[in-house]
Amino acid sequence: MDDKMPTRRRTGDLTSGPIPRTLLLFALPVLGSNVLQSLNGSINAVWVGRFLGESALTATSNANLVLFLILGTVFGIGMAATILVAQSVGARDLPEARRIVGTSATFFFLISAIFAVCGWVWVDAILNTLGTPADALPLARSYLRIIFVAVPMTNLLSFVMTVLRGAGDSRTPFFFMALAVVLDIVLNPLLIRGIGPFPELGIAGSATATLIGQTVSVIAILIVLYVRKHPLRLAGANLALLRPDPTLLRIIVFKGVPMGLQMIVVSAAALTVMGIVNSYGSQVAAAYGIAAQLWTYIQMPALAIGAAVSSMAAQNVGAGRWDRIGRIAASGVGFNLVLTGALVAVLWLFDRSVLSLFLSSDSVAIDIAAHINNVASWSFILFGITIVLFATVRATGAVMPPLIILVISVLVVRTGFAYFMRGVIGEEALWWSFPAGSITSLVLAAAYYRFGRWRTMHMIEDRPAAGEPPDTGLGVPRQRANMAPETPNG
Repeated sequence: MDDKMPTRRRTGDLTSGPIPRTLLLFALPVLGSNVLQSLNGSINAVWVGRFLGESALTATSNANLVLFLILGTVFGIGMAATILVAQSVGARDLPEARRIVGTSATFFFLISAIFAVCGWVWVDAILNTLGTPADALPLARSYLRIIFVAVPMTNLLSFVMTVLRGAGDSRTPFFFMALAVVLDIVLNPLLIRGIGPFPELGIAGSATATLIGQTVSVIAILIVLYVRKHPLRLAGANLALLRPDPTLLRIIVFKGVPMGLQMIVVSAAALTVMGIVNSYGSQVAAAYGIAAQLWTYIQMPALAIGAAVSSMAAQNVGAGRWDRIGRIAASGVGFNLVLTGALVAVLWLFDRSVLSLFLSSDSVAIDIAAHINNVASWSFILFGITIVLFATVRATGAVMPPLIILVISVLVVRTGFAYFMRGVIGEEALWWSFPAGSITSLVLAAAYYRFGRWRTMHMIEDRPAAGEPPDTGLGVPRQRANMAPETPNG
């Protein structure tokens, strides 16, 4: 891929070819990356819990909550940059794509450095605000300080991977995520216990393993991209693009913040529901905790498909291929129904076998958890459709409506249903709040997708809306929207 638009289909090109196949092949490595991250967290929790005990496990849980909030804050900025890169790649405007990469990379690094320094300095205040138990506080402090050191590398790796996905490459991020995860998992016990030549660092060793894994992976992926002479790398005169463009930076921030707030809204709702669940005692709380852990895996296909739809739709928006947008969304919805539906069906058929992995077979909590899954798990199929629709409209720059819909459906409807309906149906209100929220979000998202003005939105003002085929800036006009959908751009 170079600065001129070739006549054949390019590697990473998501604007031509059969939509379902292209979308699925793009989504599978993203799904693999999500699975690896979840397994990494679970396996590391096993190492910490077995070697260091419950207090250490509590410490890492509190620290990881802080890390999640930090990543959620910068998530939206990364998504905005990804969509902009995808639109520029779709428009065959690689100089613009590099300009976006330069501005975004500098901003990402500065924000990450600020988080790292402030977190290191105010680590005690942060942990006290979370109400970290006294016995876990020293452990959490040791763990979190190293995690804050790792934040710049963690964010940089996440940024590089999302940019590559925007450029149509989801396989390279998967390989280097696998590298980071393998290093983290292998080094955890070695650094915790001081096995072989490694020092015994205790809980700090677990955080150090994460730091090493992320650092090695991000350095390796950058080396590979420069050796391959990736078209989005910044070298030579293009290094000047690292100086942020104020206009472009304003767009990235204004579009990115609402997307980051979506994660915070979902997290706030989850914490609110968890607080209500805790009031029903330890057995109900344990049952809900296991069910929620399983839901993380149920939602993975929808999240991966949503990320793929976002990149694919954004490239097609940049290319002016509006004839493909609706079919991209439809394919994403179809894959979500099949994949998420299959996981829900498996959980329904083998619920007690799966739950017995976490709880003893005679535990009362198994019956409670099985009931929770029967009531709530199917609703994630509906929420997966919402994720796909959100991903489609976000690709044009429509970021506020999805946020507003989430506030209404997740914060107002879900938490409101759970809180106010307890007096009518008891703890059942907690489990039925998930279908209530998912149905609301789907209805509102579908209504906005069908009747909203997202097709007229722009990330950058000179990007075309539906039916507008202006010149790409490379001397090659975009294809008009009424061209045959599977005709390669040329």
